[in-house]
Amino acid sequence: MTPDTDKRLVAARRITAHVADLLQADLSLRLWNGEVLPLGPNARDDIQIVIARPSAVRRLMLKPGLMTLFEMFATGDMRIEGGSPLDAADRWDHGRAIHLAKRADKRLIAKAALPFLFDGSDAGATQLPEWDKTGNDGIGADKSGRSDKDFIQFHYDVGNDFYAIFLDPEMVYSSAYFTDHDATLEAAQEEKLDRICRKLRLQPGQKLLDVGCGWAGLSCWAARNYGVTVHGVTLSQAQLDYGRAKVEREGLSDKITLELKDYRDVVGEYDAISQVEMFEHVGFANHERHFLEMKRLLKPRGLYFHQASVRRGGLNPIKATNTTKVITRFIFPGGELDTIGMTVTNLGRLGFETLDVEDMREHFELTLKHWEDRLYARREDAYAMVGEARTRLWLIYFALFKKSFERGSVLVYQTVAQKRRPGPSGLPLDRASLYAPRKTPVVAKTAVTPVKRSLKTKVVDAIAKATRPRKPRV
Repeated sequence: MTPDTDKRLVAARRITAHVADLLQADLSLRLWNGEVLPLGPNARDDIQIVIARPSAVRRLMLKPGLMTLFEMFATGDMRIEGGSPLDAADRWDHGRAIHLAKRADKRLIAKAALPFLFDGSDAGATQLPEWDKTGNDGIGADKSGRSDKDFIQFHYDVGNDFYAIFLDPEMVYSSAYFTDHDATLEAAQEEKLDRICRKLRLQPGQKLLDVGCGWAGLSCWAARNYGVTVHGVTLSQAQLDYGRAKVEREGLSDKITLELKDYRDVVGEYDAISQVEMFEHVGFANHERHFLEMKRLLKPRGLYFHQASVRRGGLNPIKATNTTKVITRFIFPGGELDTIGMTVTNLGRLGFETLDVEDMREHFELTLKHWEDRLYARREDAYAMVGEARTRLWLIYFALFKKSFERGSVLVYQTVAQKRRPGPSGLPLDRASLYAPRKTPVVAKTAVTPVKRSLKTKVVDAIAKATRPRKPRV
């Protein structure tokens, strides 16, 4: 059969032309026979979405949706060449892409799809990776019905070397804080770590509980620069091994204790608690338990820092979206996103006073852009570490959420709350110190209390500096 008489190719051209008219994109589609079709007027062909075989079209027609697209990207039956998934997504209007299915002419597509549907062959289709966790996402289950340790290790025990490809040297896997658009990822992550410490008003000698401590980036930063004693807990063995080695390497073993432990099993009382983007793993059914545990572990008037990605809300904020279903299957098993309204409400009714709420949506958008660019640049290394399927899915995941933060359908907030107790909060009236430019660390690897200078000494020093002879200009 010649290309001109292959009914599937004729149908593919017809469907692509209709999609191109709706999408108005600046990239192209390459069919299984090598034919390249534009996905918009005057579209370039330097970036191409590749359909590896006719059976991929059949699968998409029989079960259209984001889940099928992720499956096909995982198997390689559909892929992107010439750029990263984010490069491709930047070539179309995300709103048009999201609503493409609603705007498409169903009758035209159904008629054109007949050659694929009647062919009935999935010959050559690649099998999904064996680590795929279909049907085991734990959505809505309480702690007794979940395997949180399995869920966490599925995501984080992929390999420390894999994460090191795209993370900063501190190995911080959460939204950075950019003081400007040109800041490096390294500087932005250090800025975020320091802001957390300032928002918690950390002082030398205090005790900090780092819930979901990850690779110990925040634990080490707080101990090294603020002189606190840190207890970090994680459910990832790979993270724990890395974190303990980092603590030892930086000479902070007397300041930091890391454990493989569920935070709900921690005992003791702390001056401050940090939770940085671990809350997304908890699940709606466990939110109340989480905040009650934070209350149990804090001293009276202790401070709780809560950074989490959230959905923007809506009439049914806990209903799983198509995006949520995909992410919980392939990326974050057991994960569910709160809303900021639910967060603040739960804090208030469960014994906390909310002191500060800061939206960081654009910051996470920039963070994901850095992660995507770094992982794509070293994708061959990632293939060797975790396989092509997982690498492709992480790239799609970063691109999808970067666009979600860009549009505002997903947000991220830093929230600070105090364990409620009658009477004054004991905090300064001036909050400028929380947002002042980051200064040189106040302590080195061991806690050192700075010597206070008297007002008289400050005045004498200022006069001496003002009257000091200046060197002549050359």
